Amino acid sequence: MAFDDQSSSGSISSINVTPLVDVMLVLLVIFMVTAPILQQGVSINLPKVRAAAMTGEEQQLVVAINKAGQVYLNDATIDVPEIGPKLQAILKLQPDKQVFLRADQNVKYGEVMQVIAAVKGAGVERLGMVTEPPREEGTAK
Repeated sequence: MAFDDQSSSGSISSINVTPLVDVMLVLLVIFMVTAPILQQGVSINLPKVRAAAMTGEEQQLVVAINKAGQVYLNDATIDVPEIGPKLQAILKLQPDKQVFLRADQNVKYGEVMQVIAAVKGAGVERLGMVTEPPREEGTAK
């Protein structure tokens, strides 16, 4: 086997993966930082009842009432009188949209009924109430 000068003076055809690894590590750090932020929501202590699970949709409309009585529409604070016009605008684009109500079990019944009246007054035909299943006896809290 003879070695000549042409092979030593030619270009090297190996791939440098260092920039690819750098980009992947930066993306990993970004996703690790943003993932907990995306999981935040309104903290609500839901009542516990036995009921069948409902199938989810791609984008759900959730009206939530926390322990302090603050009302949220998809994690954005909203006043009760503003719920009707907001939902009417959304329902113009998607008339068969279902709205889910999440209310803390310690919220007064009257406050929940005001929100339900505002949602129904907006023309919502399908209103679902979100609950948590009860804990089985003998399981830790």
